[in-house]
Amino acid sequence: MADPVGKWAAGASYGPVLTQTDLYLLNTDLQLNPILAGQSDFHLVFNLVTGQTGGFNAESRDRDLPFTAKDEPATLPRVQELIIITELTPWCTIVKNENGVTISDVCTKVWKDYTENYVTDAEFNALPPRLQEQVKRIALHNQQVGAQGWNAYYAPAVHPGRYRRVDWFRERSFFEGLKREDAYAVAKLGFRAPNIFVMSVVA
Repeated sequence: MADPVGKWAAGASYGPVLTQTDLYLLNTDLQLNPILAGQSDFHLVFNLVTGQTGGFNAESRDRDLPFTAKDEPATLPRVQELIIITELTPWCTIVKNENGVTISDVCTKVWKDYTENYVTDAEFNALPPRLQEQVKRIALHNQQVGAQGWNAYYAPAVHPGRYRRVDWFRERSFFEGLKREDAYAVAKLGFRAPNIFVMSVVA
């Protein structure tokens, strides 16, 4: 689906950036950037383990494209805060930028949230034994991938017997897209809001 020319271009030539209070008072519907919604000619390839981003389109599947749209606004109108949840994990990622959340902000915050935070013992023990074993196996794999990745210098050291949140995804290590699901937001968080999005991931 092609985007209107310039509609999502990076820059400050938009209306005011909405605060959380503005969103509630105005009950504003947000339009999600087509790249984050998975509805763009540019298909975002975002590795949740390494943080690496790139992309491709249907005409050039044989080669990676640079992620030149990273500074585009994540939503229109722009907002200071996005809340990202998933159906696969118990956590909530809050992305903030006073000047308006960008696609880059989303990718960076999600990556840091899932690689710099550890699964607690209580969270891990709540998993069925079969899934615990899968998390252990993928943790070793992810540790090796991270050590070889482009950002290995910044990757936090993994302590034996501790698992990062990204390991919870098991084999699903790539971002697929965001979508609004008010019923799920209410079930998980107890409320709905225009800036709550559900993230899906794939292998």
